[in-house]
Amino acid sequence: MRMNYLLSVLAVALLTAPAAKAENGEELAKKYNCLACHQVDKKLVGPSYQEVAAKYKGQPDAAAKLSAKIKAGGVGVWGQIPMPPNPTVPDADMNTLVAWILGMAK
Repeated sequence: MRMNYLLSVLAVALLTAPAAKAENGEELAKKYNCLACHQVDKKLVGPSYQEVAAKYKGQPDAAAKLSAKIKAGGVGVWGQIPMPPNPTVPDADMNTLVAWILGMAK
């Protein structure tokens, strides 16, 4: 009986995790001022998150590449406007933010 209860709790947690992660990703994008240059569905200063997700779609190391790009910043991937480095974003927040962005791939 206890095992069934634990499995039910785990199932509920797994089913609700993507929604929570998506909400957290958007909140983190606001917190770290990412939305000053990026929007979900249209280019602002930098590419939209949907464009970023499409670029990395299907790449097995997409999360690592995107995390490194966010931390180090750079120029030339999306044009000549530089993206400033964001080295102070904690790894846990970075993982959530990157998962949120990559989750926008169609």
